Amino acid sequence: MKLSIIIPTYNRSKYIFKCVDSVLSQTYKNIEVVVIDDGSTDNTEEIIKSFNDKRVKYFKNDNHGIGYSRNFGLNKATGDYIFFLDSDDYINGDTVDIIFKNIKNNDILVFDYKEIFEKDNKEKINKIPVFNDYILVDHPELINMVNLGPCNKVYKRSLLIENNIKFPEDIKYEDALFVIKSIENAKSISSCGLALTNVVVHKGNETLTVDKRVFDIFKVLDLIKKELSSTIYEDELNKLIVRKITTYTVSQRTQANKKTAKRFIDEAFRYLKLNVPDYKNNKYYKDRSFIKRSIEKNKALTKIYCKLYKLIKIK
Repeated sequence: MKLSIIIPTYNRSKYIFKCVDSVLSQTYKNIEVVVIDDGSTDNTEEIIKSFNDKRVKYFKNDNHGIGYSRNFGLNKATGDYIFFLDSDDYINGDTVDIIFKNIKNNDILVFDYKEIFEKDNKEKINKIPVFNDYILVDHPELINMVNLGPCNKVYKRSLLIENNIKFPEDIKYEDALFVIKSIENAKSISSCGLALTNVVVHKGNETLTVDKRVFDIFKVLDLIKKELSSTIYEDELNKLIVRKITTYTVSQRTQANKKTAKRFIDEAFRYLKLNVPDYKNNKYYKDRSFIKRSIEKNKALTKIYCKLYKLIKIK
């Protein structure tokens, strides 16, 4: 079996060598590395071309965004399975070996991932519950059980091609819809309970950057609602909406523009009231501490929290 590892990149010369080198150093050799350079202006191209390995396929495009780049890479991939890897991350030497020992006949294999915080070099392993041979219609809890990022999963290429599953382009948080469509169409999903990829957390991370594009989360959630329109998914979908909206309202504490932060919080609570009218009683809050859920349920307290956070941070 052959694995295609798709690596979109944009001005990541600081990290790209370690990323690609970790892939080429795998104990399992039947791989291809598809690097899509999204118009980098640094020396990314020079670094990639320094690898003397026929398994590396390098493409340089004009800047179109990460959704376009991942779709471009998917079109160029020839492997039986697809693995998306961000260019500031890296994998362990036996990652691919472990993947093929565990994937069996699954359309998707999910695995844990380790976050490495560049600022203080601390590490955190994000665990995914172990499960075998699940399908979404029988296990709607998958919507919230597996994270909605694409990079801790391996996908059978035929699953993506036959169901025309692609990343939305020109929108932030595009990966959430991609993962939802993938798990919705998969005939078998399993997780292996092992941390197989290392996510480097730094200031430039695309998903962690809080800017005016945060409003795209409403568009993405609307697309997910349309995709999961069956009543079978209603409870888990409502939990997802509450979880995502809550995450991005409290993240406005790091929003540079005060007016943008205020406007987003206002729109977020309007969105909750419209789409999950009983959101204050949603099961998402059951696992939150009293203080956290008190802040997260209340628009005024959320604004106060974000304001105080900024004041303390400045001091």
